[in-house]
Amino acid sequence: VHQSKLDFFCKLGYGKQDICKVLENLGQEALEDDVLKELIRMGSKPQVLESQAQPSSLKLVARGSCSTTPASKWLSEDESDSSSYLRPIVIDGSNVAMSHGNKEVFSCWGIQLAVDWFRERGHTYIKVFVPLWRKEPPRQDSPITDQHILEELEKQSILVYTPSRKVKGKRVVCYDDRYIVKVAYEKDGVIVSNDHYRDLQNENPEWKWFIEQRLLMYSFVSNRFMPPDDPLGRHGPSLNNFLSKKPVPPEPKWQPCPYGKKCTYGNKCKFYHPERQHQAQLSVADELRAKIKVPLNLGKEEKHNCSP
Repeated sequence: VHQSKLDFFCKLGYGKQDICKVLENLGQEALEDDVLKELIRMGSKPQVLESQAQPSSLKLVARGSCSTTPASKWLSEDESDSSSYLRPIVIDGSNVAMSHGNKEVFSCWGIQLAVDWFRERGHTYIKVFVPLWRKEPPRQDSPITDQHILEELEKQSILVYTPSRKVKGKRVVCYDDRYIVKVAYEKDGVIVSNDHYRDLQNENPEWKWFIEQRLLMYSFVSNRFMPPDDPLGRHGPSLNNFLSKKPVPPEPKWQPCPYGKKCTYGNKCKFYHPERQHQAQLSVADELRAKIKVPLNLGKEEKHNCSP
């Protein structure tokens, strides 16, 4: 009994010494309410309340001092993580490079243009997947330009090589598209590619929905990476909402009524009437009823008065 009461009041924040003193004075069989009253009478306060009551001297920091409190560190981390509302980006490196090279040359400069575009928007999680054999020297059947860009992006932990090896002189290549879709799906991000990944859509219904909703197409216009402003069509979200975790709903656009002033629907009309901003939008039938209702009521009152 003593241990259970001790644990109970310790959870409330009271010190063990004060609790033991009160239990010695009142006895082990004292009620919890009596123990609590005695603790209050002694002036004992929970540690949480004492810490709140004491003014924190760490709030004011002298100008020019380098010391930071834990709270300020947490704030700085939250402020620095400004990309928390932006989705992770997973780029199909082969698709982007070949598109920039007009499907003839593997242009690494196209990958750099795409990465820079998302960096300028504030995205911090950017991954580019490229097959490992692209590290090899270029050949006539697979020309590569600006190959040093791949090394620079790999040092920045942006580029990821999908594995490949040679068996009896033949190259065995892992399916890099599966890496791209899997990482983007797990990170709840966006896939940057002009490929539709139809074979992967047929494998997994969840991947099918994800690819349909999170695939960002693009174009290169004079060495300029340009994704569309409406990635999912005219009636879909804007590019900013598509790339953000918390999309902002668009402002409602009111369509003007095609009948204009001749409209007889009144307040039941679903369209916008600029001429009725400061008027009660009543239909013609409701206006007539409102006008007829007054004399009818007056007539009924006269009849009731005359009947006696």
